[in-house]
Formats: sequence, C-alpha cells, structure tokens
Amino acid sequence: MRRTPAIGRVPVRDVRPAVECGRRPAKAVAGETFQVTATVFREGHDAVGANVVLRDPRGRRGPWTPMRELSPGSDVWGAEVTPDVTGRWTFRVEAWSHPLATWRHAASVKVPAGIDTGLVLEEGAELYERAAAGVPRGPERDLVAAAARALGDDSRSVHDRLEPALRPEVQDVLARYPLRELVTASDPMPLLVERERALYGSWYEFFPRSEGTAEQPHGTFRSAARRLKPIADMGFDVVYLPPIHPIGSTFRKGRNNSLTATPDDVGVPWAIGSPEGGHDAVHPQLGTIEDFDHFVAQARALGLEIALDFALQCSPDHPWVHKHPEWFHHRPDGTIAYAENPPKKYQDIYPIAFDADMDGLVKETVRVLRHWMDHGVRIFRVDNPHTKPVLFWERVIAEINGRDPDVIFLAEAFTRPAMMHALAQIGFQQSYTYFTWRTTKDELTEYFTELSGDAAAYMRPNLFPSTPDILHAYLQHGGRPAFEVRAVLAATLSPSWGVYSGYELCENTPLREGGEEYLDSEKYQLKPRDWETAAREGHTIAPLITELNHIRRRHPALQRLRNLRFHQTDNDAVLAYSKSTGADTVIVVVNLDPRHTQEATVSLDMPQLGLDWHADLSVHDELTGETYHWGSTNYVRLTPGRVPAHVLHVRRSTPENGGPAAS
Repeated sequence: MRRTPAIGRVPVRDVRPAVECGRRPAKAVAGETFQVTATVFREGHDAVGANVVLRDPRGRRGPWTPMRELSPGSDVWGAEVTPDVTGRWTFRVEAWSHPLATWRHAASVKVPAGIDTGLVLEEGAELYERAAAGVPRGPERDLVAAAARALGDDSRSVHDRLEPALRPEVQDVLARYPLRELVTASDPMPLLVERERALYGSWYEFFPRSEGTAEQPHGTFRSAARRLKPIADMGFDVVYLPPIHPIGSTFRKGRNNSLTATPDDVGVPWAIGSPEGGHDAVHPQLGTIEDFDHFVAQARALGLEIALDFALQCSPDHPWVHKHPEWFHHRPDGTIAYAENPPKKYQDIYPIAFDADMDGLVKETVRVLRHWMDHGVRIFRVDNPHTKPVLFWERVIAEINGRDPDVIFLAEAFTRPAMMHALAQIGFQQSYTYFTWRTTKDELTEYFTELSGDAAAYMRPNLFPSTPDILHAYLQHGGRPAFEVRAVLAATLSPSWGVYSGYELCENTPLREGGEEYLDSEKYQLKPRDWETAAREGHTIAPLITELNHIRRRHPALQRLRNLRFHQTDNDAVLAYSKSTGADTVIVVVNLDPRHTQEATVSLDMPQLGLDWHADLSVHDELTGETYHWGSTNYVRLTPGRVPAHVLHVRRSTPENGGPAAS
C-alpha cells in the first residue's frame, strides 16, 4: 500500500501551475514568463521564506528565484520565472525557516523597548556571521561580516551596533544569499516548454481550389500560391489549408449541402478518399505532391508556415474502407454508419471506430502525419478530435512530439468543457474555443478570465471569429462594424487568432435565418473572390486586419495570454482590458455594439498596470495615431465604422507635452 508522503518540516502546499496535480506537465513557450505559486507556512511565529528552482531539459539546476508573499497574511507565495529553451523542464518550490527575518522583527520590537537588548544584538551577531559564510568571497561577504562584527561589539552604542546590519546594501546581499534553515522542497513539477508558435501567431484559412483562373476555375497549388504574398502582406504567420486529399464520389454533396450532386459539383474536402488515394495523397485537380512542395517552399520564402487539416474520417471510396473494414462501425444490415451531428448529417463521410484496432490506427495515423511532415508541414489543425478517444490522441501526439517536439496540433473541438480541457492536457498545443459565441461584456470577461487564469497552464486559445462551418448571428446582423469589432477582440485578447478567407470582405449571408451555415458555402463549391475590385472600391477590412497584425508584432504584451486583466467600465456595451509584459503595456477599449455609438467611463486598475493610483499617462492609439492623456478614470466615445476601438500603447509619461485629455 502506497504511503502518503510526509508533509515536510516547513509545509509547502498547492504548488501551481499544476496540471492534474502534477501528473501532466504545465506548458509554456521559450521566453514566456509565468508565475509559480505555493502555500508556505510553519508553526509558531517564526518567519519563513521560499524560492523556485528550475531544472532545464539537461537536468541542470538553475539559479533559484526568490518568492514573496503575494498578500500579507495569506501564506500564498509567488515568483515569476522564464524558461529560455524548449524541452521538458521541472520546477520545485523550496520553503525554509528565515532566522534573519525573525531576528529583524524581534529586534525592531525589543531594542526600542529596551528588552533584552544585549542578548538580541549578540544573537544577531551570530546569525550575521553564519550568513556571511554563505556569501561568495568578495566585497559583499565583507559587508555582511562587518555588520556581524558591529553587532557583537559591545563597546559601541546600541545604534552603532544595529545600524550597519539594517543598511539597504546589506539587506540586498542577504536577500540574494539568505540564511536558510529547515529547507523543505516540494515534489518536482513537470513543465513542457515549446516553441513560440505554440502560443503566438496569426492564421489565415483558405481553400486552394477556389483560387483558379477564368480558363481553369478549379484552383491548383500553383495558382493558389498567388494568394500567399497578399496573405503575408496582411501580417499573417500561418496559412491553414482544409483537406487537400482526393474527394469521394459516393454520396457526394452538392451545393448548399444538397444530397444530389451534379457532375460539376466538387464535393466536400472532408469526405476524404477515392480510388486516387487517401490521407497521404493530394487531389489530382490540385496538382501533384511536387506542386504541393512548391507551394510550401513559396510560403516559407514569405515567412509563412503551412498548417494542414487532419480529418480522421473517410468517404465510402477511401482505400481504408476495403483494406481495413475493422476500422469502421457496421450496422446489423452490414452497411457502414455514416457520420452525424444532429441535426447535421454527413452521408458522404464514414467515421472511424477505434476499439477493434487501436494500435493499427495509431500506427497508420503517425505514418500519415510523418508523410506530411516530410513535405514541410509542422502544424496540423485536427478536425473534430472530440469524436475520437482521448487516449488515441495522447498516444499519437506523444509519438510525434517525442521525436519532433516542434510539431504543433490545434484541436478543433467545439464541444463540452471537460473534453476540450482534456484534449489540451494530453498534448494539443492549441485549442479552438467558445469565443465565436461569446459576444457580451459579461460573457467575454468571464470566459477570458478563465482562459488566462489557471487554464493557461495547459490550454492555449486560438480565436477564429468565423469558420467555414460557423457564421454567428452577430456577424450576420452587425455588418462591417461587427467584423471589425470581432477582429479587434480576437487579435488582442489572445496571442493566437485567425480568419477564414472572405472575412476581410465581411461575407455574412446565411443559408437560412437562425442558422450558422453560409449561403453558397465554400465547403460544397468553388468560391472565387475578386480581391482587386474589393480593395479598389474599399469593400474590405484588410487594412484593419493588417494593422492589427502589425500591432501584435510590435507589442510583446499582445503575444502573451496570462497577462490579460479586465478593467471596469460603466457601460455594458464597452469592454476594457490590458496586457503588460516588461515595459510594454497595451490597453484595449472596444465598443461591442456594432450599430450605435457608445460612451463610457473607463476606470483603470492602476496597480495592475504597475502604476500608482495617481499616475498620469500618455497613451498612443495604435489604430488612429492619436495621443491622449489618461489617468485612473477616463472618458471614451466609440463609433461603429469610424473608431470602434482604442488599442492604446501606454508611454508612461506625464501630460505636459500636450494632446487631448480624452477620446
């Protein structure tokens, strides 16, 4: 029977971040700063101290980081740490009795009162002598040793004995080299440090087949490569492609999800597989694998990564259906059950059944993923992972990341919270979220407080305002201002965000009122777009999207998640929040009402910005170029279609240099 470990001489409890009580690693990216906290206390009234120790992937112990009590009397201690390389780290909290702090408190009470003065000073001399021995040889040790000698010199006055020990320069040395007793360490906690793109990036989704020409309407990888430079010019980092594989003909869907397809209908890319091949093949009309390689190379030359959709499902014509019938669920009449998500039906898709041959499916999935990795793909957007066993994904991702830790998996799981969190905990580097359906001030505040809090230790949100499947009513009825508002929110609330092609054109016509499907959805047909005319006539919000991506690159604060803080406004239609990283602070104020001008008073929580309550700020609006004077209370007026939001860079200067006092 396993025994419960001893609590330790100085108890260390509730160490965070912790994922499943430390059974799985917390996550960070290289260079990301995050807070480690723990509850630390001991019996009686003696003082305690604490610190964090990191061990890098090579097992080397780093310098320890001192912790501080976050709120007096709370016993909760915290410190910020920054792992600097990728790999599997550990961290632990060390707690200890702090005899010098205990002595300083006693001396501050007893010496002024004349209680045991000589004894107190002798005790201090002994402690400072012991502390000096722990300081490296040099001027700093000499400084502490001199304080010890002064404390023990009874020929001096009480003031002259005590004063050297309390000098700031001596206290600074002892803060870095404290005298620690009864040191107690927590269990080591696992930490997985991944590459920057796992946390930060701007994604653009488009269908290569829609990028054809007048002579050849069906696009190819070669013709679609023309879109890469405009996408890069908008400041995107990742180009995400829906499935590029052969599409089945059996039960092929027609336009607008019609069950009757014409010979000209191109089918749904997620109905994967035909006699031309399956998940490791490219659709013949898109080109060859060499054409795909050219597309990837063109993207890389522009600073773009390719993310490929991985949808583990098959059309009835997929080679797996005949080669591995055990991978599918057969009904009593011998037929294979097609996919359903009531009320949606996917007659052209067979889902996989996993329990008959889990090992075989893991092996084949890893083979397919490595095939595309060999062709330059290091990011996979996984379609509907919540409809497959969590254990399956844990095995697959561990197999891939064990050898290639730079490969990133995005979970497209719009499902129950427990499943979304589990997928993130077992290895998915990023997750789709409920952002699409969170439109009010209260909804956004509550949800993103959750995402940027404890959940940020394992779940990284990627915010898409819309997808080929989802056109929210807010966009359907809010017009261009709604698209602008949601772009600002997605780009500034989360380090990772993305748009589906056509978002910049504010495409918002639904198939039917009350539904979320697009009319003439690109899932079922080619959808060529006249980008040049839209730009020439101003029928695009591409300039706003471009500016948002450039702002994100200029401001490290917007490249992080855990630093999100909300601020009070007196209007439920106005949302205010900030992000700070080092010296960089950005304040965002958004009008959530796409139809009406809204006014509000924004009350900033100045300590959250690292400022005192009476600080005067000079803030520069990165969207409009205006500069304002702000303090703890500020008036804003935001008009849809003109100034829907402020994205304010705090310059931390006083207002003498001129400029308006409010927006």
